[in-house]
Amino acid sequence: MSSTRRRFLRYGTLTAVAATARPLTAAERTRAFGANDRIRIGLIGCGSRGVTAHMKAAKDHAAEANVEVVAVTDPWRVAAEEAAARAKEWFGRKADICRSYRDLLARSDIDAVMIASPDHAHATQLEATARAGKHAYVEKPLANRMPELLRAVDAVKEAGIIVQCGTQLRSQPGVVGARRLMKSGLLGRASRAEQIRNADRPYWLSYLKRDVRAEDVDWAEFTMGLVDRPFDEVIYSAWYGVYEFSQGPVPQWGVHFLDTIHFILDLDCPESCVCMGGTYTWKDEPRFTAPDQVHALWRYREGLMVSYTTNFGNGFGNTTRILTDKGVMKLDRADPIYTAEGGIRRDGSIRGENKVEPVEHPDHFLDWFQSLRSGRAPNAPIEAGYKHAVASILATEAMEQGRRMKFDPAARRILPG
Repeated sequence: MSSTRRRFLRYGTLTAVAATARPLTAAERTRAFGANDRIRIGLIGCGSRGVTAHMKAAKDHAAEANVEVVAVTDPWRVAAEEAAARAKEWFGRKADICRSYRDLLARSDIDAVMIASPDHAHATQLEATARAGKHAYVEKPLANRMPELLRAVDAVKEAGIIVQCGTQLRSQPGVVGARRLMKSGLLGRASRAEQIRNADRPYWLSYLKRDVRAEDVDWAEFTMGLVDRPFDEVIYSAWYGVYEFSQGPVPQWGVHFLDTIHFILDLDCPESCVCMGGTYTWKDEPRFTAPDQVHALWRYREGLMVSYTTNFGNGFGNTTRILTDKGVMKLDRADPIYTAEGGIRRDGSIRGENKVEPVEHPDHFLDWFQSLRSGRAPNAPIEAGYKHAVASILATEAMEQGRRMKFDPAARRILPG
C-alpha cells in the first residue's frame, strides 16, 4: 500500500456496510419507495458541481421529494470533508465520508447516487452503480470512448435502474416549448442546427488551484489508470484542460447543445462527423492539451446537418439556432424566439419576432426525484445519454484521425467513412 493511500485512509468516517442479505434490485427499490419513505442518496464527486448543484438540489427539494444525502466520496480529502459538513447544515446530520466510490456503492443504506465526478470517470462509475442496483443521476458527457459507453449502457439496461443524464437544458420550459413548437409543424422542416460558443479564454484556467497537496489526494482514485504520471496539482484541479481527461470543448460544452437539438428535433444518433481542432492562441500553457479551437459538423439520417464551433481566441459571435424552410428558431437565451427570416417556404403564417411559448416542467433534478418515486422514465434517460455520447465520440475520433468518421447503429461501432 502506498504512503499516499495510507494517508488518505486516515480521514473521515470510512464506511463500507456489508449487506447481510441479497441486495434489492433497482426495480424493487423503486417499488419499495412509499410516500413517506426517505430516498437516501450518495454523492460521488464533491467539487463545485457536486455540492452547489447536485447536493443543493437535494436540499432544495428535500421536503417535497423526501430525499437526503447520507454519504459522500471524493479523491480530495478537503472537498469530501467540506461536502460532509455541508450535508449536516442542509440535512441535519453529517454525511459519512467513503474512501472510494466503490465503498459508497457497497452500502446497503443508499438507494441512489449522484455522479458529479470528472468526465473520464462518468461511464465507469455509472456501470458500477448499475451493477450495485442503485439508481443514478450522472453528469454529462455520459462517456468519452465507445467501449466504456457500451459497458455502462448495457449495465444500466440489464439492471433496470432509473438514470437521469445531466443535460439539464432539455428540462427548461423554453426548450420543452421549442420541442412542442417544432412538432406542431409551424416552422416546417429543419435543415441545419448550429452553435457558435466562443470565449476570450479557456474555461479550464478558472479552475486552477495551487493549494491542493499530494497527501490530501488519492491520485490513483482520481486518474483511474488513465495516465501514469506523478501527482500534479494543476492537472488535478484543472483537468478540463488535459485532453486525456476531457477531450476538450465538444464533450463538455458541445454536448449540451447536441442533446438540446436531439431533444427538440427528436433525432437519433448522427450518421457521420468531420471535426478539426487544435491550440492556436493559448500556446503558453504547456500543461494543457485540450484544443482552444474546435469545429465539428455532423450529418443526421433525418436529413439535416448540425454544426458546433468554439474559439477561445475571441469571444465574439455566440449564437444557437435551428434553421428551417419556414424560418429560424433562436435559442440564444432562456426564452427562445422564432421568426420567418430566411425561410424558403415561408407562407405568412409567422409574422415578426415571436417568443416560444414555454411549457412548464420540473427542474432536471426534481424530474429525477419524481421518477424514482413513480418508476417512469426521466426527461434525459439513458437512451438520450447514449445519443449525445455517440455524437461527441464521433467528433473526438474524427479530430484525432483527421478524417470523416461514421457510426454503424446496428453494430454500435465507429468506423472510418
